Amino acid sequence: MTAVGRLPVAEPVDVRRAAARLVRADTAAFATALALNAAAAGAGLAGPWLVGRIIDEVSAGHGVGSVDRMALAILLCSLAQLLLARWARYVGHRFGERTLARVREEFVDRALALPASVVERAGTGDLTARGTADVAAVGTTLRDAGPELLINTVHAVFVLGAVFVLDPLLGAVGILGLVPVWFALRWYLRRARDGYLAEGAATSEVAEILAATASGARTVEAFRLQERRTAASREAVETSRRTRLYTLYLRTVFFPVVEVSYILPVAGVLLVGGVLHAHGAMSLGAVVAAALYLRQFAEPLDQILVRVEQLQSSGASFARVEGLARAPRSAPDGDGPGPADDRIDVCGVRYSYDRGGEVLRGVDLTVRPGERLAVVGPSGAGKTTLSRLLAGIDAPGAGSVTVGGVPITGLGPERLRRQVVLVTQEHHVFLGTVRDNLRIAEPSATDERLWTALAAVGADGWVRELPEGLDTPLGADGLPQGPFGGRPGGILATDGSQAQQLALARVVLADPHTLILDEATALLDPTTARHTERALAAVLKGRTVIAIAHRLHTAHDADRVAVMEDGRLTELGPHDDLVAADGAYAALWRSWHGERTSPS
Repeated sequence: MTAVGRLPVAEPVDVRRAAARLVRADTAAFATALALNAAAAGAGLAGPWLVGRIIDEVSAGHGVGSVDRMALAILLCSLAQLLLARWARYVGHRFGERTLARVREEFVDRALALPASVVERAGTGDLTARGTADVAAVGTTLRDAGPELLINTVHAVFVLGAVFVLDPLLGAVGILGLVPVWFALRWYLRRARDGYLAEGAATSEVAEILAATASGARTVEAFRLQERRTAASREAVETSRRTRLYTLYLRTVFFPVVEVSYILPVAGVLLVGGVLHAHGAMSLGAVVAAALYLRQFAEPLDQILVRVEQLQSSGASFARVEGLARAPRSAPDGDGPGPADDRIDVCGVRYSYDRGGEVLRGVDLTVRPGERLAVVGPSGAGKTTLSRLLAGIDAPGAGSVTVGGVPITGLGPERLRRQVVLVTQEHHVFLGTVRDNLRIAEPSATDERLWTALAAVGADGWVRELPEGLDTPLGADGLPQGPFGGRPGGILATDGSQAQQLALARVVLADPHTLILDEATALLDPTTARHTERALAAVLKGRTVIAIAHRLHTAHDADRVAVMEDGRLTELGPHDDLVAADGAYAALWRSWHGERTSPS
């Protein structure tokens, strides 16, 4: 990784191995495209050779009959080259599209396998840029640049070989004339990969800053951070501009040198061939044919160099896409022993964030199966951090968190989701119907189960009032319209409380043995929040519920209350016992209860 939290980038050797793996996945198509390109290049070689023969025939005083025959042969070979080249492009493009599909599928699989903590530290901007701009660049190469590079490489090799067959000396002169191209290419390749990687990283940074500013727009306005965010955005854009100008500079040096160098092989062959012809060592037709071959060689060489430049950009993109293979991954489902029971044990846990002090300082806690535990304490005490460790999102820096005797971070995503689910106040409504949003948790759920889950969290009322009920399309935002909001196209927008209820309904459908609620009902009004929490407790009866309690009525209803202070667990016990102990919890209870008439 190039920076703390940044997603890794694949090394060149990894990129080459990945490319070879993709070729092996569709070897037949690749071999067919290669064979067709070779046949097309072979058919194209006939033209210059036949032109040279025509010149020699005319010089020897032969009649037009032989010229007509060779002209017809040139026409037929050109037609064959056209048909073979089109067939080769068709096969190559199909190979590219299938390979691109594999790249996209691998990227999605790897992205979904990333632990949530890795994604959070890297930022969604980097992951989004890799999944969009970088994958698109790879796709363009596979669809267009790859087949064209293959065609022109085979063509160039065949043409250069034909010059050597005509005369080795002229072939050597042609190779010598390409020396400036070789030096320009080496100069460019030494700098291009790092330049394009820097450009990709700068693009990701711009995407990350824009995404963070947009998603936190209300916070930016509330704390008057507009100027600071604007300055950060301008700095990111300026960095992106500098990286793009650098890659542009590389191209403006590389391509002019290459364009000038194209005339050198042809000029050299004409000069040397002219001298040899003047001394009777070579026929005029051979000199003309060699010059035509090298003139013909300029076109595939030009295309190769253009595609090489494109390959540097897409190669850097492929390195960023393939870099996800080097990122930490969640444990695969089915590996290792499963939990023996639903008991959660926290033993000597310590945790600190990057570039920060310790947040948890030796926490010991046992959560019994079926228990309702409330975790309370002042802001910054470590409650949310503890909830993330209990949910397996983060791993402790020291100590252990186990479920049924198995480290919780060692469980695969699907097994972990069936064991422990963390619900926070940050919820996402996916673009789709109400039914689609709910079935994310349980794809096979019937409509009856969906309505039961909605009723459990008090959401069945407003869902029944939607125009199409469970089939109503939903969106995360939109134009205000009616009681639910909406936007053009019939897609309704949900407010924060409705999004929370949908998330909680998904929890009911997922039916985990342990549910962790961290401000999961914060956007609901107090009465609805308490009703929802009690309804969840009833629906998930026999399941473990751990609530990060900001409203102390949650603690009052719990079996036990855990009090966090300065990263330590200072009190643990039933509500009545802790109030009677007159400690930190009792002080919190008196402070909160003084603003309420009754805890029930």
